[in-house]
Amino acid sequence: MGRGRVLVTGAGGRIGQAVIEELLSHEYEVVGADLASPPREEVARSAGGGKRGFQFAQIDLVDVDKVAGAMSGAQAVIHLGAIPGPNRHADEVVFGNNTRATFAVLQAAHLSGVRKAVIASSISALGPSFSPEPTTPLYAPVDEDHPLLGADPYALSKEVDEHTAAMFHRRSGMSVAALRFSFVARPDEVGEAVARARHNPAGSTRTLWSYVDIRDAATATRLAMEAEGLGFEVFNITAADTLSRIPTEELLRQFAPLVEIRQAIPGSASAYSIEKARRMLGYEPAHTWRDAREAMSHG
Repeated sequence: MGRGRVLVTGAGGRIGQAVIEELLSHEYEVVGADLASPPREEVARSAGGGKRGFQFAQIDLVDVDKVAGAMSGAQAVIHLGAIPGPNRHADEVVFGNNTRATFAVLQAAHLSGVRKAVIASSISALGPSFSPEPTTPLYAPVDEDHPLLGADPYALSKEVDEHTAAMFHRRSGMSVAALRFSFVARPDEVGEAVARARHNPAGSTRTLWSYVDIRDAATATRLAMEAEGLGFEVFNITAADTLSRIPTEELLRQFAPLVEIRQAIPGSASAYSIEKARRMLGYEPAHTWRDAREAMSHG
């Protein structure tokens, strides 16, 4: 392959599968790592569908030596392996697994001389997504400087992951991008999320009706890996719009009145700012649920 080798952890997860396909289509050699074996059928298809350059390593991501072995010859690591929420396991398991894996992967990269890393963070780090009491971000558009006010183990794990990444940058000069993904939606499931937001707009106030198409999430991940001279940076990764046809400022005033609107949000634009990702990564969301709906309405 022409563009070098990349280790992708969490190869069997939803974002991992999409990122592997994105990298393979851009002529990278990919090593996918996950605890589960064999990798899910989607990963096997992306590797076997006429695209060479994919290998799979079944490893525990908290094992630095095993991760370093899978990382051999890699120019970058994309760390997506984590328990993706607070409610599937005991609190201490969620926090311990996620933070230990992030430390181990970045430690392996440090010891292996890998100079670029991308890690999956989440807008959940801000706090409202899984807060025990209903709450919202403090202001909009929500930028990367918004305080992290987590009250659950998953939010805390993502906050610690970001601090861990910053430490490794200070320690070794490694470039690390932490991507705060919104709700990552496949094209076949975004319609259901839109329907929920239409029938119950108040139900999506915690995340301010945000989402990101999984293909855009994968593109953003590749762009973050390819970016030069980042140091340590955090980026919001959302769609350019919301899940609702109601104008965003109207949604905020009606359903989230405590959110301070700090600058105009035109039409149905996202309440999360992606200007930093646009400026530093060249990220521009290419997909919106509205395109699919318009196509269906004219079909």
